Amino acid sequence: MDGIFGQTYENIEVIFIDNNSPDKEGLEFVKNIYLNNAELRNNKSLVVIDNSENLGYAKAANQGIKIAMENGADFMVITNPDIIYTPEYFEKIVERIEKDPKIASITGKVYKYDFANQKPTNIIDTVGLFAYKSRRVIDDGQGVEDVGQFDEEQEVFGISGACPLYRRTALEDVKIGEEYLDENFFMYKEDVDLSWRFLLFGWKNLYYPKAIAYHGRGTGVIRRFTNKEVIENRKKLSKFQKKYSFRNQLLMEVKNELPGNFFRDFFQIVGKKILMFGYITLFEPYLWGSFLGFLRLLPSTLKKRAEIMKRKKSSSKQMSKYFGNKSKYEK
Repeated sequence: MDGIFGQTYENIEVIFIDNNSPDKEGLEFVKNIYLNNAELRNNKSLVVIDNSENLGYAKAANQGIKIAMENGADFMVITNPDIIYTPEYFEKIVERIEKDPKIASITGKVYKYDFANQKPTNIIDTVGLFAYKSRRVIDDGQGVEDVGQFDEEQEVFGISGACPLYRRTALEDVKIGEEYLDENFFMYKEDVDLSWRFLLFGWKNLYYPKAIAYHGRGTGVIRRFTNKEVIENRKKLSKFQKKYSFRNQLLMEVKNELPGNFFRDFFQIVGKKILMFGYITLFEPYLWGSFLGFLRLLPSTLKKRAEIMKRKKSSSKQMSKYFGNKSKYEK
């Protein structure tokens, strides 16, 4: 919280949402330390929400976005509790997004933070999302040492949900019903889904390296470029993470895939599906339950797809540039 209240950018309202956490430790800490201490907050506004049930990440994020919009915010940041911002982060990133009205979402350069030793590192956590032609999506640059190769601003497929900044008008443009993030996802991949939708509606997602933040990612900062690296690191993920990630990947593709892009990348997409279904059958058969969950959500997802396809602005040709064979940081 100090990293947010210590920002040089003045016009900040913090909305702290406790999503029915079991011990309420974080909620009580924020109430007792910050809520009644305007000086400690540097006079920045603080709203505390105590949900009576776990709404899931996506629904709670939508809750915060709607409160921010009601209070007149032009930009919204969803931030994980393990993010540490440098003091000028928001000043720099808001200044950049205001220069281009077509930027829907933006992230700075996010490094790994070593909480065990209480120190920052020069290992990348994320510089945006990269989408392979197989439709596998990664935090680009993750696990790579920064020696200057990440200093170039660039449009990216998407922005990680760790600390994205979103433009209000873009969120309003792409919302489906009353949802900005897809509440069927509950958690995981909702940031990728929203990024994909921004592109379909003609918006940009931008990586801006002059703004610096740090992330103490719970699952660790690990390389996930190759299939070998993915398989080697799956053991670090919980069954809970795997179940939702597997299901939501399928939902996301059903919602957003354009036929022209699908047939252009047919062999990569179908090849990955064959390998994945073979892998889970042999090593993670419990994920077939997630596939049944996908089938249960398919009718509502197809309705959302129909809305997206009706309102989209980008063609298959325009979208094709966002799917690649290899990240430029992959070695």
